[in-house]
Amino acid sequence: MFAEDTDARNINAKKISNSRDIKDLGPNARVVAIPDTDAAQRVMARIGCDPAGIRLMRDKAVFRTIMLENISPKAANLVKQTFLAKGGEAAIARGSADLSISATDVLICATLKQYRLAIAALKLQPWGLPGLAGAIEEALEASFTAMNRERHYVWSDRELKIKPGRTLVMGILNVTPDSFSDGGMFLTPDAALAQAEKMIAEGADIIDIGAESTRPYGAQPISAEVEMERLLPALAKIAANCPVPISVDTYKSKVAEEALKAGAHIINDVWGLQKDPGMADVATRFGVPVVVMHNQCGTNYERDIMSHILEFLRRSLDIGIAAGMDRDRFIIDPGIGFGKTGAQNLKVLSRLEELQSLGLPVLLGTSRKRFIGEILDAAVNDRVEGTAATVALGIVKGANIVRVHDVKAMVRVCRMIDAMLGGDKED
Repeated sequence: MFAEDTDARNINAKKISNSRDIKDLGPNARVVAIPDTDAAQRVMARIGCDPAGIRLMRDKAVFRTIMLENISPKAANLVKQTFLAKGGEAAIARGSADLSISATDVLICATLKQYRLAIAALKLQPWGLPGLAGAIEEALEASFTAMNRERHYVWSDRELKIKPGRTLVMGILNVTPDSFSDGGMFLTPDAALAQAEKMIAEGADIIDIGAESTRPYGAQPISAEVEMERLLPALAKIAANCPVPISVDTYKSKVAEEALKAGAHIINDVWGLQKDPGMADVATRFGVPVVVMHNQCGTNYERDIMSHILEFLRRSLDIGIAAGMDRDRFIIDPGIGFGKTGAQNLKVLSRLEELQSLGLPVLLGTSRKRFIGEILDAAVNDRVEGTAATVALGIVKGANIVRVHDVKAMVRVCRMIDAMLGGDKED
């Protein structure tokens, strides 16, 4: 009896699955992710929408939330009213309505079309609203720029492309005796060259050479002279023999200048141009890309941590631009593991997409770091799976470059995530 019932159920299921008339199965509702207008266009085309209709509707399918900080209640009320009038929404503090507070944050929730209508209306208003409209517009446009813009850096001897759909891998090469993971392993130029060649063979797009440990716990500062003694011989040998761009991990302008003369192509500054006043001038004179990383002494944040990070990075951009740097030369780094507790690192990783507000490429450096070891109870050289998890999440949330020790494994993670994220575009 049981076998007969099973056969009957299988036959019925087959009839249903083969039926052309599936209206009795219900609407099969599902949530669809639409990050930008290109995705909206693809989804509507699959439905069979008229091309003219797609052009009219695609801005209505893209939704964004934008935070404005420290806005006067009067301005906040007007922003809210404007977005409500256009079909959107804005959340403000309770005391804004009766002006009983001095300032409020504003969380705007709207489609792309509603933003365009509201921004146009705000630009016609007094009381500083045109400035707010400009800030909203800048953040909105930057989020699309970060996702979709290609950047092409060209030097006399090599080039580098940062483009959507292909995550770059930066291989870490420490010519230091005291780095937390591989200190003392690559001190001689020959050992450094061999490691660089190995990482390039495994798929590294950039080699990042550092001669001073900047780990947050226990690292001993060294002079620029000692740093250059360690760095320059290895750098010269690698530059002469390796085809990929070379980044120099330093916050000292003197070291950066000599490294660029010796063949480096990128400055990676863990203090984001804010430690050494001469660094921005060096970057400007050589016209090179600069990684500006968030950093601070201690782990206390008075406001939301992402607010602090973005404020710091904007200050770095202002410093560089004031010195003459092109904005397209900046790459931003949230500074995982620097001035942050383990819990704060996790919070930043979970909200990494907020960095798209600056519209710049994002570098993520999580490789083998302490918070991974604390979560997995794993030694420094046993954190490849934990690193892979952070790399995968980082790419999903907008990272363009990942800085890693385990190049071969992380290249594979990157290529797999890139393929999955690009799957929806293959129609």
